[in-house]
Amino acid sequence: MGALALTLRQARFDMKAFFRNPAAAFFTFVFPLMFLVIFNLVFGNADIEVPGGTVDTSTFYVPAILALSVISACYTNIAIGISFSRDRGILKRVRGTPLPPLAFIAGRVLQATGVAIILVTIVLAMGVVFYGVDLPGETFPAFVVTLIVGAASFCALGLAVTCIIPNADASPAVVNASILPLLFISNVFIPTSQAPSWLNDFASLFPVAHFASALHAAFNPCTVGSGFEPKDLAVMAAWGLLGLLISVRFFTWEPRH
Repeated sequence: MGALALTLRQARFDMKAFFRNPAAAFFTFVFPLMFLVIFNLVFGNADIEVPGGTVDTSTFYVPAILALSVISACYTNIAIGISFSRDRGILKRVRGTPLPPLAFIAGRVLQATGVAIILVTIVLAMGVVFYGVDLPGETFPAFVVTLIVGAASFCALGLAVTCIIPNADASPAVVNASILPLLFISNVFIPTSQAPSWLNDFASLFPVAHFASALHAAFNPCTVGSGFEPKDLAVMAAWGLLGLLISVRFFTWEPRH
């Protein structure tokens, strides 16, 4: 079999394994929806300040939860899943088979991307049906490109963070500690329009803020033009490239002792 066929086969295997753990699959899909409902209940019909004007709560939180969904699927799940596979010796055994290492990793990335696509579809459907959010029109190409760049970047970062995770038991703590604070200061969980400028400047150093910003621009009715945010896309791509370089240099297939 060629490398592409092996990659697709590995992705299909990983997806089957994912859905054969019903509890994990259920909460993976419910977790973002729960936040969408809670934030809309808490903030109600309040107007939220965005570049160029204001939007209602639902129009703000749908792209915010889309960012959370992609990050959960492509960063959190990859980092924790790879860490557990490494500790159980699965990676070491796979490394000793004829399966090319790149096909195995690419299969994991494709599986995570597939989960992210399902999550994006569910969140969009819920936003349209229950909250009356308008889907991107002229900015739809920018929306799709932002999702692709974001998913690729956070997959690379998810692989990179496994290089500093000492064991599987520590993986949830390390991963959550690296991403949860950024979600609070990056216009995802809480609108940061009234936050101190230094905090927004600090958040802008990381890819989460740029991912959320680019998605907000696609849903913002005040956005003029195509909706592409070159700076946000460039920063995300740079972080993704950094994650890829770290993974290539420091990724290990054997459990750490």
